[in-house]
Amino acid sequence: MKAKVYNLEGKVLREENLPAFFDIKIKPVLIQQVVTAQQSNARQILAHAKDRGEVSGGGKKPWRQKGTGRARHGSIRSPLWKGGGATFGPSKERNFSLKINQKAKNQALRMVLADKAARENLILVEELKLAEPKTKKLAAVLKQLPVKDQATLIVLDKKDENIVISARNLPQIMTEAAVSLNVVDLLKYQYLLMPVSAIAAIVKHYSA
Repeated sequence: MKAKVYNLEGKVLREENLPAFFDIKIKPVLIQQVVTAQQSNARQILAHAKDRGEVSGGGKKPWRQKGTGRARHGSIRSPLWKGGGATFGPSKERNFSLKINQKAKNQALRMVLADKAARENLILVEELKLAEPKTKKLAAVLKQLPVKDQATLIVLDKKDENIVISARNLPQIMTEAAVSLNVVDLLKYQYLLMPVSAIAAIVKHYSA
């Protein structure tokens, strides 16, 4: 499999032979499982209703058991009472986390990267550097490349503050380290933009 290598003016310099890491059969079921697990593990439990053991008050029986003519009650914390606990309300104790092993995660990530390359949505540049952090300059570079104004994930093999700061105010643009990729982000962005040197970092990190 090959990918075109561009300069920052948008001219094709050559075609790069991608390593065997990108030669993998795509299994949509595995990708779907990894996406589901990642989204479930990121889910926050916000809704919580107190049950009768959590609401305040109710330490004393409201009235004696017999002789009042009223129905018997043992606690004002009962769900039958106003201000009492909820019967089947949502609980913060719910657990939506799913377990999936690292090998499956890496396999799914390889499949998504291979699909990006096959669709020519993997854009390689010889070198991705800016002399200073300027959003306007990065936007001008992106317009010269096939990504244009589409959602793009910029992958960096090493931290570059000029690129990170320049990308902050650009809509639909996100920067991420080559060793911190995940399937959800790769699927969220149509294009993947990275310097050629990032390929080696990705292969080394996700082949283990």
